[in-house]
Amino acid sequence: MARHIYSCPLRWSDMDAFGHVNNVVFLRYLEEARIDFMFRLAPGNGSPSFSGGSVVARHEIDYVRPLVHRHEPVTVESWVTKIGAASLTIAYEIKDPDTVYVRASTVVVPFDLEAQRPRRITAEERSFLEEYVDDGMTAAA
Repeated sequence: MARHIYSCPLRWSDMDAFGHVNNVVFLRYLEEARIDFMFRLAPGNGSPSFSGGSVVARHEIDYVRPLVHRHEPVTVESWVTKIGAASLTIAYEIKDPDTVYVRASTVVVPFDLEAQRPRRITAEERSFLEEYVDDGMTAAA
């Protein structure tokens, strides 16, 4: 099983009044990693996979430890836990080598922008996603 690794920079504006990264900002980190995974890596050599659009149907986030601003990026690991006919679930850990800050998951639905409705996952997309399927177990913190 492969995991997609995204190095996410922290911005000074990510902090809240308590001196740590605001809980809402973690959604942006997940979005950046998800977009990098689905829209930059998947299309590869001109493939149309995931280029039509998608919508988020659900987010679930467990905040494990506070993350304070620093100059070094944080790592976002992503993998697929479920592939359905017209949706997929991506799991994440936002972490450093020895510390997990957030565990999360997102249900994503491919979307036909022209028809303005959900669409099924294509065979090409399924093949790409299957390379990142995990059994649902997260790495030890």
